[in-house]
Amino acid sequence: MAEIGNMSDIAGLVAGPKANNATTANAISPLDEDDSSLSSAASDIFDRLPSNKRASSGSWEVDANGNWHRYGSLESATSTGISSICSSTAADDVLKDRSSGPSSSKKRMSDGTIKVALPSSSISSGSAGTPRSIEQRGISTEQRGISTEQNGKLKPQQKRRGRPPKDKTTVQPLKPRHRTASLISTMQGDVKPRSAIPYTLPISTFASQCIEAAHASRLDPYVLHAGEHALLADRITSAEVTVYLNVRNAILRLWIQNPRCCVTVEEAAGCAKEGRFYGLAEVAYKWLTRNGYINFGCVEVPQNPTTSAKPKRALKQKTVVVIGAGVAGLTTARQLEGLFAQHSDHWLERDEKPPKVVILEGRKRIGGRVYSKPLRTQKPHDLTGDLRNTAEMGAMIVTGFEHGNPLDPVIRGQLGLQYHLMTDALTIYDTNGKPVKEKRDMLNTELYTDITDRTGDFRAMAQPRNMLKGDEDLIKRSRDPMPGGYNSFKLEPLPEPLGGKPKTVMKRGRRLNAPPVTEKLTGRAQVVEASTDTVKAAQAATEMGWKVKEGVSKHDTVSLKPIAEATLYPTLGAVMDNAITQYQSLLEMTSQDMRLLNWHHANLEYANAAPVSWLSLSGHDQDTGNEFEGAHSEIIGGYTQLPRGLMNLPTKLDVKFQSIVDSIHYDDHLEDDSLRTRIVCTDGQVVDADEIVVTAPLGVLKSEAIDFDPPLPHWKMGAIDRMGFGLLNKVVLVYNQPFWDETRDMFGLLNEAEHADSLNPSHYERRRGRFYLIWNASKTSGRPVLIALMAGHAAHQAEVTDTSTLVNEVTDRLRRVFSPSVPLPQEVIVTRWKQDPFTRGTYSFVAPRTQPQDYDLMAKSVGNLHFAGEATCGTHPATVHGAFLSGLRAAADVMESMIGPIKLPSPLVGPPTVKQETSTGFFARAAPTPTPVSRPQALPATYSSATATLASAEPQIKQEPSSMPLHSIPAAALPTVPRKSVCAADPSFWIPDTFDSHLTYETCILSLISSKIGDRALKPLRPGVNPFLLFTKAHWDECREFCNEDPKLRDVRNIIRTTLGIRWKALSEAEKVPWVEQSVAAQGEADRARKEWEAGVQRWDEEAKRIREEFMKERPPPEGFSGELGGDGGKRKTNVSACVGLGM
Repeated sequence: MAEIGNMSDIAGLVAGPKANNATTANAISPLDEDDSSLSSAASDIFDRLPSNKRASSGSWEVDANGNWHRYGSLESATSTGISSICSSTAADDVLKDRSSGPSSSKKRMSDGTIKVALPSSSISSGSAGTPRSIEQRGISTEQRGISTEQNGKLKPQQKRRGRPPKDKTTVQPLKPRHRTASLISTMQGDVKPRSAIPYTLPISTFASQCIEAAHASRLDPYVLHAGEHALLADRITSAEVTVYLNVRNAILRLWIQNPRCCVTVEEAAGCAKEGRFYGLAEVAYKWLTRNGYINFGCVEVPQNPTTSAKPKRALKQKTVVVIGAGVAGLTTARQLEGLFAQHSDHWLERDEKPPKVVILEGRKRIGGRVYSKPLRTQKPHDLTGDLRNTAEMGAMIVTGFEHGNPLDPVIRGQLGLQYHLMTDALTIYDTNGKPVKEKRDMLNTELYTDITDRTGDFRAMAQPRNMLKGDEDLIKRSRDPMPGGYNSFKLEPLPEPLGGKPKTVMKRGRRLNAPPVTEKLTGRAQVVEASTDTVKAAQAATEMGWKVKEGVSKHDTVSLKPIAEATLYPTLGAVMDNAITQYQSLLEMTSQDMRLLNWHHANLEYANAAPVSWLSLSGHDQDTGNEFEGAHSEIIGGYTQLPRGLMNLPTKLDVKFQSIVDSIHYDDHLEDDSLRTRIVCTDGQVVDADEIVVTAPLGVLKSEAIDFDPPLPHWKMGAIDRMGFGLLNKVVLVYNQPFWDETRDMFGLLNEAEHADSLNPSHYERRRGRFYLIWNASKTSGRPVLIALMAGHAAHQAEVTDTSTLVNEVTDRLRRVFSPSVPLPQEVIVTRWKQDPFTRGTYSFVAPRTQPQDYDLMAKSVGNLHFAGEATCGTHPATVHGAFLSGLRAAADVMESMIGPIKLPSPLVGPPTVKQETSTGFFARAAPTPTPVSRPQALPATYSSATATLASAEPQIKQEPSSMPLHSIPAAALPTVPRKSVCAADPSFWIPDTFDSHLTYETCILSLISSKIGDRALKPLRPGVNPFLLFTKAHWDECREFCNEDPKLRDVRNIIRTTLGIRWKALSEAEKVPWVEQSVAAQGEADRARKEWEAGVQRWDEEAKRIREEFMKERPPPEGFSGELGGDGGKRKTNVSACVGLGM
């Protein structure tokens, strides 16, 4: 497996130029304003990682966070968190609600084809497979057949004794083989089944890791993804769905365990438990690789050795042009280069070189809206690793690493970037500078949550899609379905993590009941609260702790339906403000309450980059349920290290800076004659291309700064026009010394209405987002830095307000909160993203006219023109990880356009293998030709017909009962007159005339012993009963009946177990005495049974020894027989008599 370089080299590569030792603090004025364009930073171009700096596999190193781990692995899981998974409640609900639709029963036939039968038809197939062994499950990395002498000459390895040596002149050096994914289904002779399943790992632990890996990859471990469903729905049976999911989850486990190493095709094949399922492993590997679930990011993929060889003649080469070097563009280019390398055979077979990828970037830098601007005053050694002092102009938060964030393997696993985990402590200060009382803050938070929940009744709900589903019980145990069905199949009990309810994830944030979405980007995951439409507003407010007005009944409530249905396109802000006005008629609310409620409005405007009055009522939170878990974090030294890593590792991408695109001429595939595809830049540069990926922000597309020829279709332009593109600005303040609490990551400021102490919601709209939240960026920048946010209408005001006015206003607010002596900042940076011609804003939002499918329409390709960016990712819009995911998706679209859809192997699943039993020794000796004799009665016709056609020794496979011919049933040879007694009590039944092997002789002895004294008794098992288990068994049914009365309870089994555990701990020692006595009695009974077994076994052994000696005296053993095979004293590890009976 190829690996990327060690962490120290990677950190130096992505961090950029180190901090300059010379500081410029004395050269700047007390107020140093940096109001330069966001697009005019110096070019960030770095050299490729030297090959001699790469660490060797297996060596130990310290990662960027100071934790030791082995190179090429992620053993410090506590720090990197690569293998840690947290499941949200919302995600669990989605998984449990999914169910596959009705479908006809399908069966894999003996020739590998699928036969569709009625749902009631039974499936019967022969058993296949070999038992699991260490040899089969171990991964072999040695090349066999060649060894090297000291003088460098090749010689064959030493052969086993007794075999004739081969002619040395015929031995040829092994040539390296480039195995592609299309060869997985043909690897039965090269790769052993289960070779990627560690045999030292308990199967329950392995199953748990596979399930967690699927969750960490945003996939349901028990259900096919929509793409997998479309690929396999008509090609596999219901039982094979479970097999496929087990293989797919096992491949994901390999990637999640170590994303610094590429998952190879051999490892993918080794995830199958039988060789006939290598076709499923091939499909899973191809689909996961193409769609960016494995082998993505800054990982080096295996290269085809023939690609790097110098061609005999010039080969043609196609070109893919990516417009924009932001996270989406860099991810697309990086993923395409990896996919082109893995599918290089496709082009080499056509006498072409794999396509090249070119990125056109209009700025002098990479990153797009991820921009860590270096501060003018650099102080070395303030950050570990001599990282630069920077401030985030755009994206700054990683919104949770767990539950599927694709940036987790890249940031923590591949690049090893340092990060700061954010705390949830937050204090809000009123306009007078005094902190708001926590009780009042909580009252308004709960009220805002209630209002948000009531507006959720008008949310547009996504329609569930039925996908093929595997057997959840088997997948939780990593077991494939039995070939013969489940009649005699019993599942073992699951361990606690898999059998019970998943561990509940504590909701982050200072408020446990914070409203949905509002704090999505301020340091906590999104919270989805239950609907409160059944609770009257007055009653709900009273339960929160509010004081209702006199004359208000507990049955009084608010009605939002009239305002929601007043217009064709209702907005979230209008409905929520109406709800606040209705609550004012029920509750005693003050102007401070209005400032607090509007602070939450500002927070919601920050999350969506738009005023709440611009948001769609039904779709503003359409990404609900896709949030990641875990503490939010910031990248120390700057978020720009992520795009730098994508550009430079493992090889440097071809980025052409200051290439401003003027027009794009593409082929829409609607004309018979293909159009020439090219990009024309403003400086006259023309770039020819075969495929184009546009990652320009939605704001640029809305401004029509790029001319498309032919014009984009109406459905694409309609989506661009309907969607919203918002704005968020920042005021960065750099000081010499901090005057705030450095242990806090943020604090909030309330804003006064345009009319002081007003209770009218509209009076707060324009000012509520001014410096409403201030971040403490000292830990990530290495300098005393505060970043004040301008959200909602305030973001647009910052575009036209001069810097000195903004600085004076925010300084006045800080002096009220902390001290009148708060100085002016030494350096100021004000972002004005609306004025940046390469963005025209910050990120997208759902406007009132936006339709549910618009994000999908934005992502849809037009001919050979493809699109990526956060505005094309409907599941994770307005985020860096959303842009990253869109790049992976766009790369898959390009691959499908260039080489077509994924090709399935044929046959997809091989026929079941039937173990052909063979006999040796006495039971295999050839019988003489029988002499015809007259039988008293004729054999039944069915028996005669069944035995008359038994000439073929080919293995037979059971077909469906309705179509199974009798002549296909194998039978034994025709019965003849027995040569000896058929009574088991007669010694001649067991004894042959001659003994042709030691095994035959020993078999006869064991058979004789078994016929006379029976089998050796098995050792009794320990009861394993303790007092608590006895107590649980006695009260289980009682507790279950009580829990079943509440239909809302989930995972009753775990609740019962927990309840009984609490009851047991509450018992006094005297109350536990009966259960302890029962346990002692059970142990005593077990000891008595063991003593009886020991005495009985001793008698059996003595009698068996006597029978053996008598037999050996009467019938001397064959020459060389030294005694009993496989044991001493007549003891046997298996029931040999059963084998003898089957052999007859």
